[in-house]
Formats: sequence, structure tokens, C-alpha cells
Amino acid sequence: MTDRYAVVGNPVAHSLSPEIHAAFARQTGQQIEYGKLLAPLDAFNSTVAQFRDAGGKGVNVTVPFKFAAFKFCDQWTSAAIDAQAVNTLDFRDGKIVGHNTDGAGLITDLERNLQLSIRDMRVLIMGAGGATCGIMQPLLDAHPESVVIANRTLEKAIKLVARFKKSGIKLSATSYDMLAGAQFDLVINATSAGLRDEMPPLPDGVFADGALAYDMVYGRPTPFMDFARTRGAQTADGLGMLVEQAAEAFWIWRGVRPEARPVIAHLRAHASGSEN
Repeated sequence: MTDRYAVVGNPVAHSLSPEIHAAFARQTGQQIEYGKLLAPLDAFNSTVAQFRDAGGKGVNVTVPFKFAAFKFCDQWTSAAIDAQAVNTLDFRDGKIVGHNTDGAGLITDLERNLQLSIRDMRVLIMGAGGATCGIMQPLLDAHPESVVIANRTLEKAIKLVARFKKSGIKLSATSYDMLAGAQFDLVINATSAGLRDEMPPLPDGVFADGALAYDMVYGRPTPFMDFARTRGAQTADGLGMLVEQAAEAFWIWRGVRPEARPVIAHLRAHASGSEN
């Protein structure tokens, strides 16, 4: 029987994950079937359990279930523990093992695909939810000069910063109105505002010369990217991150590491708006 996998989320119809994993399977000669699971907001556990009990081997997890997925696991990798959020579930030996490949996907996209060195950069992350949790430790491991987390609810950003203080990197939390006068070399939008054609209330002047504005939403020119472009920043969407984190998940499941770049190139012209 062909091994079955899926992406679970709400919404999930827009997801490119089936196309990505189908491309990886063709590339590596793996026989898999990959679908979509729409989970009711109050039924993540039962939706995934039903898929597993029917023979499913693993799932990718997208918004808004990454925290719920963490609680659903029997075991966790260090990346999942650091994030306290899970985007990849592996059903193996009667256990549910939680992984988080978001951070690895982001760093690979930034440093290999976009040729960006994060070392000594001043970094601003917008949002303090599951997406930010997933990228924090890998981002800190890349040795930026500093990382600021801005969030509409300041208390949430403060709690997230407190979790990662041990890194030794200069970390701080702020509200958006307190960003006036600050400049950054890398600005990451880890909110889903772009899906609603909105953006966080970012003040003018936050982009340093040569700054990169990176939006985790992909496949559409988001208001954040338009805002950044008109203020002289370079821009990138999250398609590369999506494919790179999927490649990590594929390797976890299949023990074969696919090549992400040709898949990114193939999808670039066909992507519809979504978020990792």
C-alpha cells in the first residue's frame, strides 16, 4: 500500500504542499500519496487521529494548529521543544513524534537561496505566534547582532523574548508605535496579515540601506512587500521557506533529501496566496 501523508489546517484548500511533495516524490522515486485535511477549529486531535488510524504515516501542520500539534505529540525533537510548536508529525513505532522544520526552512531560504548572511544583522520580526516561535532558535543560531519582536499585544512578545534570553543575542520586545527611529537590516513578517491584504502598523524609516523585507505569505504582492519596496527595501516572499521546510519534512518521513530549488522555480509562477 502506498504510504499516505497530508497537510492539516483551517483553511487548507489553498495549500501547495501536495504539489510540493508530489514533485519531491517524482524527483526521488518515492511512492507516496499526499492530500489535504481540513480540521474544524475545535477538532484538530480527532482529525489527525482518524487519519493516523486509517494508515496515515505523517502530516504537515499549518495555521492555526501548530501549538495544538505540539500538545498532541508523545515525543519531540529539540527544534520542536525550542519552538513549543510543531509543523510536522511523524507516526512511527506507535508514537507521535513532533518536529518543527520552519526555522530550518527559513534559514536555508535566506542564506542559500537568497545569499543573505544573517550574522551581525539587526533583525525585526513582526508577530509573536506559532510562526515566530518556529524560527526563533534557528535565527538566533545564525548570530544576528540583535532581534526585536514587535506585536500588537506587547505582553505576548515579552513572554516570547523571555523564553529565548539564554541565547546571548540581544533580544527585545516592542509594540509597533515604539519602533519609530529604529532601523533594521532584515524585517520578517511572521503574521498572516497579508492573507487579508493588510499589514501590521509598521512606521516609516525602519528599513536600513540594503534591507531585506521577507514576508512568510507567498504567491502575492502583500501590502507589507509593497510598503517595503516603495521605501527602498529588497523584498522576498515565503515560497522558498515553504518548499525548504517541506524538504526537511520529506527527509524526516522518507530518509531521502530532495532538492528544493527546482521545485521553487517550478512553483514560482503558479503560487496562490498562502502562508507557511
